[in-house]
Amino acid sequence: MTKRTAAKYKIDRRMGENIWGRPKSPVNRREYGPGQHGQRRKGKLSDFGIQLRAKQKLKGYYGDLTEKQFRRIYAEAERVKGDTGENLIGLLERRLDAVVYRAKFVATVFAARQFVNHKHVRVNGKIVNIPSYRVKEGDVIEVRDRSKQIAALIEATQLSERDVPDYIEADHSKMTAKFVRTPNLGDVPYPVMMEPNLVVEFYAKN
Repeated sequence: MTKRTAAKYKIDRRMGENIWGRPKSPVNRREYGPGQHGQRRKGKLSDFGIQLRAKQKLKGYYGDLTEKQFRRIYAEAERVKGDTGENLIGLLERRLDAVVYRAKFVATVFAARQFVNHKHVRVNGKIVNIPSYRVKEGDVIEVRDRSKQIAALIEATQLSERDVPDYIEADHSKMTAKFVRTPNLGDVPYPVMMEPNLVVEFYAKN
Protein backbone atom coordinates (compact mmCIF):
# COMPACT_ATOMS: atom_id res chain seq x y z
CA MET A 1 0.00 0.00 0.00
CA THR A 2 1.39 3.37 -0.97
CA LYS A 3 1.85 6.15 1.52
CA ARG A 4 -0.79 8.26 -0.25
CA THR A 5 -3.36 5.48 -0.26
CA ALA A 6 -2.79 4.83 3.44
CA ALA A 7 -3.06 8.53 4.20
CA LYS A 8 -6.09 9.43 2.08
CA TYR A 9 -8.41 9.91 5.04
CA LYS A 10 -5.89 12.27 6.62
CA ILE A 11 -6.66 14.61 3.73
CA ASP A 12 -10.34 14.57 4.72
CA ARG A 13 -9.45 15.27 8.33
CA ARG A 14 -7.08 18.07 7.40
CA MET A 15 -9.68 19.71 5.15
CA GLY A 16 -12.50 19.06 7.61
CA GLU A 17 -14.61 17.81 4.69
CA ASN A 18 -15.47 14.44 3.16
CA ILE A 19 -14.03 15.44 -0.22
CA TRP A 20 -14.75 12.11 -1.97
CA GLY A 21 -18.13 11.52 -0.35
CA ARG A 22 -17.00 8.16 1.03
CA PRO A 23 -19.17 6.62 3.78
CA LYS A 24 -16.10 5.55 5.80
CA SER A 25 -14.56 9.02 5.94
CA PRO A 26 -13.53 9.98 9.51
CA VAL A 27 -15.14 13.38 8.92
CA ASN A 28 -18.50 11.62 9.11
CA ARG A 29 -17.69 11.07 12.80
CA ARG A 30 -15.46 14.05 13.64
CA GLU A 31 -15.49 17.28 11.66
CA TYR A 32 -12.43 18.73 13.36
CA GLY A 33 -8.79 18.40 12.32
CA PRO A 34 -6.44 15.57 13.32
CA GLY A 35 -4.23 15.61 16.40
CA GLN A 36 -4.76 16.55 20.02
CA HIS A 37 -5.31 20.21 19.14
CA GLY A 38 -7.63 19.52 16.20
CA GLN A 39 -10.74 20.83 17.92
CA ARG A 40 -9.11 24.18 18.60
CA ARG A 41 -8.16 24.91 14.99
CA LYS A 42 -11.26 26.85 14.09
CA GLY A 43 -9.66 30.27 13.78
CA LYS A 44 -10.68 32.54 10.92
CA LEU A 45 -8.61 31.93 7.81
CA SER A 46 -6.87 34.75 5.97
CA ASP A 47 -7.45 35.26 2.22
CA PHE A 48 -4.19 33.38 1.63
CA GLY A 49 -5.37 30.56 3.89
CA ILE A 50 -8.71 30.28 2.07
CA GLN A 51 -6.97 30.18 -1.31
CA LEU A 52 -4.38 27.65 -0.10
CA ARG A 53 -7.12 25.45 1.31
CA ALA A 54 -9.00 25.51 -2.01
CA LYS A 55 -5.82 24.46 -3.82
CA GLN A 56 -5.02 21.68 -1.35
CA LYS A 57 -8.58 20.37 -1.54
CA LEU A 58 -8.62 20.23 -5.35
CA LYS A 59 -5.11 18.77 -5.48
CA GLY A 60 -6.02 16.17 -2.84
CA TYR A 61 -9.22 15.16 -4.61
CA TYR A 62 -7.31 13.94 -7.66
CA GLY A 63 -5.13 11.56 -5.66
CA ASP A 64 -3.06 14.09 -3.73
CA LEU A 65 -1.05 15.26 -6.75
CA THR A 66 2.38 16.68 -6.06
CA GLU A 67 2.76 20.45 -6.16
CA LYS A 68 4.99 20.10 -9.23
CA GLN A 69 2.33 18.10 -11.11
CA PHE A 70 -0.48 20.42 -10.09
CA ARG A 71 1.47 23.58 -10.91
CA ARG A 72 2.27 22.20 -14.38
CA ILE A 73 -1.42 21.48 -15.05
CA TYR A 74 -2.33 24.97 -13.82
CA ALA A 75 0.28 26.57 -16.10
CA GLU A 76 -1.25 24.76 -19.07
CA ALA A 77 -4.77 25.83 -18.05
CA GLU A 78 -3.52 29.42 -17.94
CA ARG A 79 -2.10 29.20 -21.46
CA VAL A 80 -5.30 27.83 -23.01
CA LYS A 81 -7.90 30.32 -24.22
CA GLY A 82 -10.89 30.77 -21.90
CA ASP A 83 -11.50 30.79 -18.15
CA THR A 84 -8.43 29.44 -16.34
CA GLY A 85 -10.44 27.85 -13.52
CA GLU A 86 -12.72 26.00 -15.94
CA ASN A 87 -9.72 24.97 -18.04
CA LEU A 88 -8.04 23.59 -14.92
CA ILE A 89 -11.04 21.40 -14.08
CA GLY A 90 -11.23 20.19 -17.68
CA LEU A 91 -7.56 19.17 -17.71
CA LEU A 92 -7.86 17.37 -14.37
CA GLU A 93 -10.94 15.46 -15.53
CA ARG A 94 -9.12 14.34 -18.67
CA ARG A 95 -6.48 12.47 -16.67
CA LEU A 96 -6.80 8.74 -17.34
CA ASP A 97 -6.97 7.87 -13.64
CA ALA A 98 -9.79 10.40 -13.20
CA VAL A 99 -11.75 8.89 -16.10
CA VAL A 100 -11.28 5.35 -14.73
CA TYR A 101 -12.58 6.60 -11.37
CA ARG A 102 -15.53 8.47 -12.91
CA ALA A 103 -16.48 5.38 -14.94
CA LYS A 104 -16.75 3.45 -11.63
CA PHE A 105 -14.19 0.83 -12.60
CA VAL A 106 -12.62 1.40 -9.16
CA ALA A 107 -13.83 2.64 -5.78
CA THR A 108 -11.33 5.47 -5.23
CA VAL A 109 -9.12 7.78 -7.27
CA PHE A 110 -6.11 6.25 -5.48
CA ALA A 111 -7.18 2.80 -6.67
CA ALA A 112 -7.57 4.24 -10.18
CA ARG A 113 -3.94 5.32 -10.23
CA GLN A 114 -2.82 1.84 -9.15
CA PHE A 115 -5.19 0.17 -11.62
CA VAL A 116 -3.70 2.14 -14.52
CA ASN A 117 -0.13 1.61 -13.28
CA HIS A 118 -0.66 -2.15 -13.27
CA LYS A 119 -1.62 -2.15 -16.97
CA HIS A 120 -5.26 -3.10 -16.54
CA VAL A 121 -6.50 -0.37 -18.90
CA ARG A 122 -6.52 0.15 -22.66
CA VAL A 123 -7.16 3.43 -24.45
CA ASN A 124 -8.38 2.96 -28.03
CA GLY A 125 -7.12 -0.62 -27.91
CA LYS A 126 -3.63 0.10 -26.56
CA ILE A 127 -2.41 -0.54 -23.01
CA VAL A 128 -1.66 2.73 -21.20
CA ASN A 129 -0.04 2.61 -17.75
CA ILE A 130 0.42 6.35 -17.15
CA PRO A 131 -2.23 7.73 -14.74
CA SER A 132 -1.65 11.30 -15.94
CA TYR A 133 -2.23 10.33 -19.60
CA ARG A 134 -4.66 12.84 -21.04
CA VAL A 135 -7.64 11.39 -22.85
CA LYS A 136 -9.31 13.16 -25.74
CA GLU A 137 -12.98 13.50 -26.58
CA GLY A 138 -14.14 10.33 -28.26
CA ASP A 139 -11.45 8.12 -26.70
CA VAL A 140 -12.61 4.66 -25.60
CA ILE A 141 -11.23 3.37 -22.31
CA GLU A 142 -11.62 -0.32 -21.55
CA VAL A 143 -10.50 -2.81 -18.95
CA ARG A 144 -8.32 -5.45 -20.60
CA ASP A 145 -9.96 -8.87 -20.91
CA ARG A 146 -7.98 -10.76 -18.28
CA SER A 147 -8.65 -8.04 -15.69
CA LYS A 148 -12.44 -7.95 -16.03
CA GLN A 149 -13.06 -10.56 -13.32
CA ILE A 150 -11.16 -8.74 -10.58
CA ALA A 151 -13.46 -8.74 -7.54
CA ALA A 152 -12.73 -5.12 -6.57
CA LEU A 153 -13.64 -4.03 -10.09
CA ILE A 154 -17.00 -5.77 -10.02
CA GLU A 155 -17.74 -4.36 -6.56
CA ALA A 156 -16.86 -0.82 -7.66
CA THR A 157 -19.32 -0.87 -10.58
CA GLN A 158 -22.10 -1.71 -8.12
CA LEU A 159 -21.38 1.11 -5.66
CA SER A 160 -24.45 3.21 -5.00
CA GLU A 161 -22.63 6.18 -3.43
CA ARG A 162 -21.94 7.85 -6.78
CA ASP A 163 -23.10 7.80 -10.41
CA VAL A 164 -21.23 8.01 -13.70
CA PRO A 165 -21.43 11.63 -14.94
CA ASP A 166 -23.02 12.34 -18.33
CA TYR A 167 -19.75 13.33 -20.01
CA ILE A 168 -18.69 9.69 -19.80
CA GLU A 169 -20.63 6.81 -21.37
CA ALA A 170 -19.90 3.66 -19.38
CA ASP A 171 -20.94 0.11 -20.22
CA HIS A 172 -20.22 -2.03 -17.17
CA SER A 173 -21.30 -5.23 -18.93
CA LYS A 174 -18.37 -4.77 -21.33
CA MET A 175 -16.17 -2.75 -18.92
CA THR A 176 -15.78 0.06 -21.42
CA ALA A 177 -16.19 3.82 -21.18
CA LYS A 178 -16.18 6.60 -23.76
CA PHE A 179 -15.00 10.09 -22.87
CA VAL A 180 -17.74 12.09 -24.58
CA ARG A 181 -16.71 15.67 -23.81
CA THR A 182 -14.58 17.80 -21.56
CA PRO A 183 -16.75 18.93 -18.62
CA ASN A 184 -17.22 22.34 -17.10
CA LEU A 185 -17.05 22.83 -13.32
CA GLY A 186 -20.83 22.56 -13.03
CA ASP A 187 -20.83 19.16 -14.75
CA VAL A 188 -18.41 17.50 -12.34
CA PRO A 189 -20.10 15.63 -9.45
CA TYR A 190 -17.89 16.79 -6.58
CA PRO A 191 -19.33 15.80 -3.18
CA VAL A 192 -18.08 19.14 -1.78
CA MET A 193 -17.73 22.60 -3.30
CA MET A 194 -14.57 23.08 -5.33
CA GLU A 195 -13.43 26.63 -6.00
CA PRO A 196 -10.92 26.74 -8.86
CA ASN A 197 -11.30 30.54 -8.97
CA LEU A 198 -9.54 30.64 -5.58
CA VAL A 199 -6.77 28.42 -6.95
CA VAL A 200 -6.31 30.94 -9.77
CA GLU A 201 -6.11 33.74 -7.20
CA PHE A 202 -3.58 31.75 -5.18
CA TYR A 203 -1.19 31.25 -8.08
CA ALA A 204 -1.67 34.82 -9.30
CA LYS A 205 -0.35 36.10 -5.98
CA ASN A 206 2.31 33.47 -5.24
